[in-house]
Amino acid sequence: MLNRDREHIFGITAMVALLGLVFLPTLRWLVDSWLGDPYYSHGFLVPVVAGYLIWRQRHVKIEPWDAGLAVVTLGVILHIASLPTRNHILSAAGLLVVLVGLTLTFVGRRAARRWAFAFAFLGTAIPLPFVERFSPPLEAFVARYAAVCVRPLGVVATTIGSQVQLASSAFTVGAPCSGLRSIVALFTLTILFIYLVRGPWWGKVTLLVAALPIAVAANLMRVSSLFFVADNLGADAGLRYYHTLSSPTLFLFALGMLLLTSRGVKCHAIRSDI
Repeated sequence: MLNRDREHIFGITAMVALLGLVFLPTLRWLVDSWLGDPYYSHGFLVPVVAGYLIWRQRHVKIEPWDAGLAVVTLGVILHIASLPTRNHILSAAGLLVVLVGLTLTFVGRRAARRWAFAFAFLGTAIPLPFVERFSPPLEAFVARYAAVCVRPLGVVATTIGSQVQLASSAFTVGAPCSGLRSIVALFTLTILFIYLVRGPWWGKVTLLVAALPIAVAANLMRVSSLFFVADNLGADAGLRYYHTLSSPTLFLFALGMLLLTSRGVKCHAIRSDI
């Protein structure tokens, strides 16, 4: 019996190692994307969170299911299909399918159902190429309405596209100030939060929908306050100090707004099974 268990463990280890080699280029692409893509710098945290959720729900009855090998095969097929065009996104999707298939094969269907959210949450770490396309229109939107917000405070601000002219200085609202990074990060955090809390379905849908305007509003506050500081204390003070400090502060503000909204829609109590 002991030898049979050792052979089983060896077989699992060998299969995982082989699949790791197969998907090694995809894993490298993911790491490089998390390091180089500012919209997905939170990608390193996603596997940690997913792993923690699985660990918290690790007490499941092991019921190996041989049909899970078909799911593993499907994931490998997706990876092979991605090779001619180097479609890393398709390959990363295949990797997720393989993880589900391995769970079905060696742990069972109950575990796969219980860990379904953790596997789905891993998908939020896969960089999507079309995200950057939203940056230019967001830049112009932020420039225009941040100027509108700061004018009642006595700041003379005019805009042309994403360019903002103050009385003594000029700014160009670029990608870092578009708020897109905050939107992606807050949306990912909202998905996790919705899973962790108890509440009515309509409340969770409301939270998911509210993530976008909350992130946009927080970023408008950040940029308009930057214009106010620059107009009163100078552009150097606004860019060198306030610009850096305001980003995490306003993200915490957005997070606070999300938590406040969760109480309003009765979705704030953490699930007991988590």
